[in-house]
Amino acid sequence: MSDVVEEIGDWLTDNWDPDLSVAEWWERLGLAGWAAPTYPVEAYGKGLSRGDAVLVGNAIAQHGALSAPGGLGLLLAGPTIATHGTAEQIERYVRDIVTGQRAWCQLFSEPGAGSDLAGLQAKAERDGEEWIVNGQKVWTSGGHVADFGMLIARTDSDLPKHQGITYFGIDMHQPGIDIRPLREMTGRALFNEVFLTDAVVNDDAMIGGKNNGWAVANTTLMFERAGLGAGGGSQSTSVATPGTVAGDLDKRAGDFVTAPAKTQTATKTATKTTTKTTTKPAEKKPAAGSAALSGLAGRLRQLAAANGTIDDATIRDDLMRLHSMTEIGRINNLRVKGARAMGRDIPGMPNISKLSMSTLVRLQRDLSLRIVGANGMLHAYEPGQRAAITEATGNPFLGMITELALFAQAPPIYGGTDQVQRNIIGERVLGLPKEPNNDRVTPFAELPKNA
Repeated sequence: MSDVVEEIGDWLTDNWDPDLSVAEWWERLGLAGWAAPTYPVEAYGKGLSRGDAVLVGNAIAQHGALSAPGGLGLLLAGPTIATHGTAEQIERYVRDIVTGQRAWCQLFSEPGAGSDLAGLQAKAERDGEEWIVNGQKVWTSGGHVADFGMLIARTDSDLPKHQGITYFGIDMHQPGIDIRPLREMTGRALFNEVFLTDAVVNDDAMIGGKNNGWAVANTTLMFERAGLGAGGGSQSTSVATPGTVAGDLDKRAGDFVTAPAKTQTATKTATKTTTKTTTKPAEKKPAAGSAALSGLAGRLRQLAAANGTIDDATIRDDLMRLHSMTEIGRINNLRVKGARAMGRDIPGMPNISKLSMSTLVRLQRDLSLRIVGANGMLHAYEPGQRAAITEATGNPFLGMITELALFAQAPPIYGGTDQVQRNIIGERVLGLPKEPNNDRVTPFAELPKNA
């Protein structure tokens, strides 16, 4: 047992109490440095490697305790502010992130600025010690439950497009912000479009300095790619939702977890029965991270064994391919850990991991639908339909399979498209020549705009 696992185990024994409220438990976890152990010590972390952070997350789950507050606050906003923010901003924002008191969303993409993010046109104009923001953002995950947003806006149109951008932490609870959900093919509305009309953000909410937003945003994108990538081992999801909007903070922490399994037994009847628990956990949203795919791979093996599709050699080949790719992602994570221990890095690994994740979700989609056969055409687009489909098919995992299959089209797009990842690897890692353009020297106001 590693020292980290022993330390978190002892701490959980002394501190986990299912009768605490979610807010009380997350405060204990966050202030002790265990909610975000990769953060620096001065930013409510422990300075651990990502590999050790995965061990911490696994130990919390195995203990039967509620995991750290999930969402984009812990995954993106917190580490970005810890990197570029002032000590005062770290205290103001990061403390509430690691304790789950405030939820965050990402106000980056626009209708005409997705892959070409630097072409954004949302404007922030200074008015004394405040900035007035006008514009539109889209594909805003969790915007409907967010307290704050990571906003990048244009603050100087006379500079080249990459230079005239500033990064802010903006309060989402104000009259100038209109959040409209976007219903997806899964039936959920995890994304939103956000309209900012004379929204206000204070000067002291500027992260990283005026017109330095592109560098700060790239830090956020780096954390996003690393967290979403294969082998990322992201522990950024929790059954309870952080922030003041979702209403989970005052609930009992123990109601969001089930007792840890004593043994792992795979049987052919696993697809026809559900496990009874003493508590009813809240419905968990689908996750596209490597941890979710790793768990799904095991369930797919059980399903294939139960319904006989395991006898298909091509099914067995793809199950092995899914396992192998997940292992490669895990091993790449260990390579990064080893390199950093020696004061080095592996250039392009976050981008490679993001590309691997795109390949993984497509393989998982095709394989899982082949295993479940015609039942894969049954999907619950409304919450009330899920129980009926489970009863009709006898497969409690079918809803997760069809949802991830429908969702599989998203990872190759969000967090930077596959094409963008390849461009970054080619230009920044391999040193290949960039596509010819004068975007970096021409004032943004003089550039042709996307339709």
